[in-house]
Amino acid sequence: MVGAMLGWTAGAAVVATMLAAVSSTEVLRLLGLPDPGALTRYGLPAATAVGEVSAAVMVGSLLLAAVLVPPQRSGVLDVDGYRAVRTAGAAAAVWAGCALALVPLSLSDTSGQPVGVVFADPLPFLRAVGEIEVATAWLWTAGLAAVVGLGCRLVLRHRWTPLLLVLAVASLMPRAVTGHSSAGGSHDLATNSLVLHLVAVGLWAGGLAALVLHTVRGGGHLDLATRRFSALAAAGFVVMAVSGVVNAAVRVPLGQVFDGAYGFVVLAKGMALVVVGWLGWRQRTVAVTALAADPADRRAFTRLAVVESAVLAVTVGLGVALGRTPPPVGEQRDPSLVEEVLGYGLDGAPTPVRMLTEWRFDLLLGTAAVVLAALYLLGVRRVRAAGGRWPLRRTVGWLLGCLVLLLATSSGVGRYAPAVFSVHLAATAAIAVVAPLCLVLGAPLTLAARTVRPRPDGAAPGARDWLRAMYASTPVRALTHPAVAVAAFVGTFYLLYLAGLYDALAGSHVAHVLTNVWLMAVGSLFFWVTVGLDPLPRPPAPTARVGAAVVALAAYAFFLVSVINAQTVVAAEYYTSLRRGFFDDLAADQRLGGNLAWAVGELPLLLAAVLATVRWASADERRARRRDEQIDRDGDEDLAAYNAMLRGLDGVRGEADGPDRRR
Repeated sequence: MVGAMLGWTAGAAVVATMLAAVSSTEVLRLLGLPDPGALTRYGLPAATAVGEVSAAVMVGSLLLAAVLVPPQRSGVLDVDGYRAVRTAGAAAAVWAGCALALVPLSLSDTSGQPVGVVFADPLPFLRAVGEIEVATAWLWTAGLAAVVGLGCRLVLRHRWTPLLLVLAVASLMPRAVTGHSSAGGSHDLATNSLVLHLVAVGLWAGGLAALVLHTVRGGGHLDLATRRFSALAAAGFVVMAVSGVVNAAVRVPLGQVFDGAYGFVVLAKGMALVVVGWLGWRQRTVAVTALAADPADRRAFTRLAVVESAVLAVTVGLGVALGRTPPPVGEQRDPSLVEEVLGYGLDGAPTPVRMLTEWRFDLLLGTAAVVLAALYLLGVRRVRAAGGRWPLRRTVGWLLGCLVLLLATSSGVGRYAPAVFSVHLAATAAIAVVAPLCLVLGAPLTLAARTVRPRPDGAAPGARDWLRAMYASTPVRALTHPAVAVAAFVGTFYLLYLAGLYDALAGSHVAHVLTNVWLMAVGSLFFWVTVGLDPLPRPPAPTARVGAAVVALAAYAFFLVSVINAQTVVAAEYYTSLRRGFFDDLAADQRLGGNLAWAVGELPLLLAAVLATVRWASADERRARRRDEQIDRDGDEDLAAYNAMLRGLDGVRGEADGPDRRR
């Protein structure tokens, strides 16, 4: 096992170091920096390659423990899962160590000073860590990897492994928002594509490496694990290939693919991915079939997996070298301030025609909208194929929500939202109010409960098990309390725009994406609690649902009135710095944004309040109808008891009046 890991890391490090050394002189020349020395020149790509291979092993091992092999019936990790978690812990320690080592190496590389100078007088460099994006990213990476490593030492129960897997994938993200992808033209597309690329590489390459180590250890359930991983690998290959092509196309014009070192590395990486894809296809058609026929025959799987993992390690090395190779200069022109900040230009002021025609596809949320629509339609098809029925209005609601999300993030609305506050606030209303309301009316949890198949006997917990566990978890029960849901929903608007948080976030592409994800999350939570068709873990009283909807309606209206009448302009410094040449009256643009957000969001919130009230009345009517049916069937027990009580009182009164009457 140790030999396999050393082989992968050595191969990646050698490829990365050799190719990066070829282009290092050109990098220094373009940056106008002196040579930082051999230790930085060779050590930085080597440490990056070793760290990224270790990160893949970390992610893959946690994937194996969480998804591919089953735990014991008690919920404690089985021996296979325990070994995988311990392997992930060791890989996380290496990943954290490499990330820490890359902090001074990055400082040396950025400043052009040897590492010895960095350590000789560290105070100026330590002060520069927070100012140099790459060094800060490596510090975040080291911290996240250390948390994963510590968690792997402490965890013994299976239910914690998905959380560790999420943290492990998160440790790859600081790398995605630095380097070539975070600067230059189209850096929004480059960053989004690199995020998808790194996640796909981590899950696919890491999962394959974990299966190889699992085979070497003689682990069980290999046939079930490979079948489940095979589907994941196919999706991972598609995502990795598409995101890689997009990222390369952003950096290398088609006519320069065969020119220069950058194009050469891109082609080499593309060829390696083709080889890996072919090996994966062979794995799926030959090895997995052989394991299904005879689980004890692991020879075909082992041969293909070892070769595939070796090629993937070389691919990681090529990716590291690509990050150290300067992209082609291309056409020389001075970008506008808008292009420098957003990564793309704007042709003029936003108009209805531009909103509809000037699209810029969001690789993260736009893709999510398309995938969610496709998965829902597949679920509906499965229900109908089984002879069931699914209301058309639910399908229409879900698809409408996906369409709203797509338009708000990928059409001209999404293109202009980062640069024009009025468009941004209208898009925010669509993402936080309109899309979630439509989505929850599609009853996705009910559809999932009817279509997601239970796991096979002996397999690790699957999607159905995780949905059930999340649904019944304490955090979900707490979050679905009406007071919590309405506070998170309404509080987000006040915190972002009235408390000044958006002033600090404006201009950051990463913050823009995370804010949209958060708005979708709190909006979906709020509407699930108030008008959702899916059952809640702890159903609130109908009056609580109505109260939450009315409070949100009033608070949202008050927020918009505050924005419209505000004496200060939200993120004024940021919008002034763009020098767009249109909508120069920022106060007027803010008033326009408040009115647009009112038009987009107030009616859906009013509809939610009406729906909650109607359901309250319907619930009372159903209770009254059931009560009447019970009375018709069994008689009115309460009325009978009341009459009996009155008869008893009459008897007591008669006995009390008897002596008086006799007198």
